[in-house]
Amino acid sequence: MAPVLDVRGLTVELPTRKGWIRPVNDVSFTLAAGESLGIVGESGSGKTMLSLALMGLDPPGARREGEAWLNPAARNGERSSRSDGAHDLIAASAAEMHAARGREIAMIFQEPMTALNPVMRIGAQIEEAIRVHEPTRSRTEIRRRALQAMEHAAIPEVERRSRQYPHQLSGGLRQRAMIAMALAAGPRVLIADEPTTALDVTVQKQIIELLGKLRSELRLSLLFITHDLGVVAQIADRVMVMYAGRVVEEGPVAEVLRHPRHPYTEGLLRAAPRLTRGKSVAIPGSVPALDELPVGCAFAPRCAHHTAECDTDLPDLARIAGASEGRRARCVLVR
Repeated sequence: MAPVLDVRGLTVELPTRKGWIRPVNDVSFTLAAGESLGIVGESGSGKTMLSLALMGLDPPGARREGEAWLNPAARNGERSSRSDGAHDLIAASAAEMHAARGREIAMIFQEPMTALNPVMRIGAQIEEAIRVHEPTRSRTEIRRRALQAMEHAAIPEVERRSRQYPHQLSGGLRQRAMIAMALAAGPRVLIADEPTTALDVTVQKQIIELLGKLRSELRLSLLFITHDLGVVAQIADRVMVMYAGRVVEEGPVAEVLRHPRHPYTEGLLRAAPRLTRGKSVAIPGSVPALDELPVGCAFAPRCAHHTAECDTDLPDLARIAGASEGRRARCVLVR
């Protein structure tokens, strides 16, 4: 199946007092129509910066390299289900990103209370997301589509809720309002940046089920960013594990979770909470500062399988012999 998003060698550099650092370092992946890709890693692994770079929301002064094509098939003259041509999100101008953001690629943020405007009614904020891209639409039509987006997001009593302010909604309803706003202009790619982290367990389950339903009904392509491997198992088709800005393992979610091939992925699985007996085992140490990365493998100082080679060589993201297509890991133990 042709991808709707094709990212190649994406690198993001940020200026610091000690020089330039790379929170996202040579990341490549594809995302097909209706597919869900989970991006996993600890805080500081580069997950959120990757999503912000794709949205054109990276910090001032950031430098980006590589490519990130929306609708890449259009570059070769292939027909798409929509009339949009191919767009490189990395090379796009500010005006081009403004047109694409929300219309073709949208994002749900981790904490809706800080992402929503506290002095605008929920309905007005969702209507604004439509009006930006379709200014010639009538107020009645925009209102109808905003309420429809709220219904898609499973918000009850949409007329009443649309007149309320963010502080009048529960955490779960605020997140649903964010989902409605992201869907309002009809994007093909949806980025969800830890959308369940601030919610209680029952609401987390509802949001995950809602995103899965929307992905199926609207043929959405979903990038789901999280540190929770249990959530990834529920919602993702494939998983990409990041550490210190680089992809260290990727593949079909069931294969990666059952048979991890990178020591970092193994560590994340051992550290995950579980219902069965046995203690969770934390990974020793912490993610290294990006301006103090070791010469070889960034995970080497924390790795139980550490060898001398790990200190001198940075492994490639190599295909795992005998595994399915797209199964790769960045480790000297993978040959």
